[in-house]
Amino acid sequence: MKLGLLASGRGTVVQAILDACRSGRLAAEPALVISNNSRSGAAERARLGGVPFCHLSGRTHPDADALDAAIAAALEAHAVELVVLAGYMKQLGPQVLARFRGRILNTHPALLPRFGGPGMYGKHVHEAVLAAGENETGVSIHLVDADYDTGRVLAQCRVPVLEGDDAGRLAERVQKRERAFYVDTLREIVEGRLELP
Repeated sequence: MKLGLLASGRGTVVQAILDACRSGRLAAEPALVISNNSRSGAAERARLGGVPFCHLSGRTHPDADALDAAIAAALEAHAVELVVLAGYMKQLGPQVLARFRGRILNTHPALLPRFGGPGMYGKHVHEAVLAAGENETGVSIHLVDADYDTGRVLAQCRVPVLEGDDAGRLAERVQKRERAFYVDTLREIVEGRLELP
């Protein structure tokens, strides 16, 4: 299965997926990495891993419809079968959503539907979990639709909130679990044990 990976930042989730593919743990091919940041860690990880890379953003395509079309065209040109958002901080446009409906995944660092939606990303999620006095949080892998974090949840795992946690410590623990869990979920999809709609 050919994967298209979209990322904005350091690319640690991208690296976990590349490593799993290279080791044979995940029977998939990273066909393309797209980032809205030409200097992202994801761009460098793609280069080092020998994976085709595209920088597509408001800088390369100031018109939102043109950017949407460019992302869809790049994914199709590389025969991508499954689009994997790996810390991608932008909403996808209607063309990408339509062409890859039911084949776009995202990971969210909380147990959706709680602590999701606009503004709920990065440390903001973990701060909200702590402020609510939760004793556990987790990771949700979900399908992507036109709104933030509202697509069908495919898989979740739980991570305890420990006494003395601050947002940084909690984020570190959740992110470590997130990388492995995303790979495990992708593996279930690739091997046909978890069916997409």
